[in-house]
Amino acid sequence: MDSHAAIVGAQLRAVREAAAVSLAALAGQIPFSKSALAYYETGERIPTTDVIAWYERRFGDLQDPVATLLNLGRADVERRAFLRAGYSTALSGSVLLPHWFRHTPTRAPATRTGTRHVGEADVAAVREVADVFSRMDQRLGGGHGRTAVAQYLTNDVTHYLNGSFTSDAVRREMFSASAELAYLAGWMAFDNNEHAIAQRYLAASTKLATEADDAPLTGHVLRAMAHQAIDLGHPELGLQLAEDSVSGSRYTHACPRERALLKVVHAKALSAAGRRAESAKALLQAEQDLAAVSGDDEPRRVFFFGEASLAHETACALRDSGNLTAAEEQFELSVEKRNTKGFKRTHAVTLGYLGTVQAKRGELEQACATWTSSLDAMDGVLSGRTRNVARDIRATVTPYLGQRIDGINEIAERATQYLTTNGI
Repeated sequence: MDSHAAIVGAQLRAVREAAAVSLAALAGQIPFSKSALAYYETGERIPTTDVIAWYERRFGDLQDPVATLLNLGRADVERRAFLRAGYSTALSGSVLLPHWFRHTPTRAPATRTGTRHVGEADVAAVREVADVFSRMDQRLGGGHGRTAVAQYLTNDVTHYLNGSFTSDAVRREMFSASAELAYLAGWMAFDNNEHAIAQRYLAASTKLATEADDAPLTGHVLRAMAHQAIDLGHPELGLQLAEDSVSGSRYTHACPRERALLKVVHAKALSAAGRRAESAKALLQAEQDLAAVSGDDEPRRVFFFGEASLAHETACALRDSGNLTAAEEQFELSVEKRNTKGFKRTHAVTLGYLGTVQAKRGELEQACATWTSSLDAMDGVLSGRTRNVARDIRATVTPYLGQRIDGINEIAERATQYLTTNGI
């Protein structure tokens, strides 16, 4: 199967499914059979320019960021089944194509027909909503409030984007703010293990960020897509996305805190790909970038990234490279440095990872004590990543149940209870 065909086919399928049109229905509307369309959408055949043109006549410009966001938001709010399907490497890979970031400034104020006049106060409102839900995500997990974010994107933000802007600067700021909110919707879905939804929001966010001419934000979103790909076992794709995130002005125009975030995920991607020496170099650069932080003129989206986050991601990279001793030290540093009240979800995950590393090093009783703290921190958190930690705890301790290891049975029971309570 041609990889380019698979990527374009994934885009065709995404736009059709977002519009709630079946293959059979589409075949009745355009001059291609259902079987032929299926071949194009799965990448078995390379979609021709004629096929793409018919899709665009039916569903609109495949590259239009506002239409993409509107269709995606509606599909999400209506909980259409296709968004619960599996993660598509082809769809995430599509953002790596040169044409994906083609800047098409079609949203200049003079060309808009919308009746809503959009000014700086509207931009501030969108940013405030993003900030509120981002902080909620850090405390309570992506399972809390994600539908509300999707509804706000669909019902309010798309109207702003189709409005008449008071200036081109306001237009760019609104697209940037909307990209951040779309990114947040994707990140919350990622945290809640809704990976098909997550990748679609993240891909849509890159389009909005490009329309805003906001290179650092584009890098920020690509970094999240890299994180997702790595976590789902696609190290090569993760590395490609991470390398794109630190390419050119996406990295050089970012503030020091954001550069540190981009670099540490790049290091994680290098480690997952088995490139340990390069990973170590990237980790050092991330440390240097964070040390250069002054706190001035930073975008709100990076509020969460500090010493604790750097140590957590560093630990993950070291763990993936097989250096469990150093990974344990960095996870412990992350726990020590974190504001546990404001970042409860991440604190629970870090403790869970730390316990697993301790168990792998033969420190099972210490691991049980650490997992106890992790499960304590999970109280009230609705997150796929905390559920993953609970599953990992249960799987790790199961072979040792009944042995004289302090706390082992209680830990297994608590992990099971957390999963039961969260409906998983």
